[in-house]
Amino acid sequence: MLFFEVRRNSGGPLPLLSDITLGRYVQGQSLIHKLDPRAKIICTLLLMTSLIGASSGITVGCTVLLIGIFGRLAKLPVRLLIGNLKPVLPLLLLTVLIHSWLTPGEILVVLPGGVGTFTAEGLAQGAFLASRFSAFVLGTSLLTLTTSPLELADGLESLLGPLKRIRFPVHEFAMTVTIALRFVPILVDEADRLRKAQVARGADFGGGPVKRMRSLLPLLLPLFMSAFTRADKLALAMEARCYRGDFNRTRFRVLTFSISDGLATILLIIFSGLAFSVGRF
Repeated sequence: MLFFEVRRNSGGPLPLLSDITLGRYVQGQSLIHKLDPRAKIICTLLLMTSLIGASSGITVGCTVLLIGIFGRLAKLPVRLLIGNLKPVLPLLLLTVLIHSWLTPGEILVVLPGGVGTFTAEGLAQGAFLASRFSAFVLGTSLLTLTTSPLELADGLESLLGPLKRIRFPVHEFAMTVTIALRFVPILVDEADRLRKAQVARGADFGGGPVKRMRSLLPLLLPLFMSAFTRADKLALAMEARCYRGDFNRTRFRVLTFSISDGLATILLIIFSGLAFSVGRF
């Protein structure tokens, strides 16, 4: 059974913040949820590697299809994954437009005023880069949606364990990354609450893009103050529980690599190898 809440904003410049699921965890009992966090981190890194080495739309399409299959196995709603693309949609459109404008090739559209042209090659390259970045966002979101913050911290610490030999603060690094991810949905909810409070006081968040950007300024100061206050409370809570980093710490749960974890890792290794092969030949 899944437990999550879908909320919609009532207009304003922040209607897309509620779609950000980075750092949120959806509780479940699916096969993907039960995988070892180290296996899920390794699989995500392999997916990212295959996307970096991708040189054709076939590789990106297969990667998105694989992410969709994993999301289906995790019993996640499709709109929950696709919703992560809404906040970055302006960046994706800007990528396509800039490449269409600056890349030479077959002319599709001549811009008025002699400022330039849109080319077919630029449009294809921009669409490819935008789709690759979209796959990055979907893969990262799938990891955070199916892995709790504590499991993510344990997995990162275990994978980075060999760096302890060179005195790298592995535990502190893993804890910092996990807390940063956990604060993303908290700050999103806080920003939405501040916006609604200002709308109730008569604030106007409508108008054009420039006016909307200016209307965000009154939200930044209270948002930063709230973030620092939460960070201070978190530090006091950790000190009250005598938290001393990785000094003589024991673990309630010991991570174990099962057969399903190994199969998932092997599957992604094979997929990454095929992705690089498609790019070479």
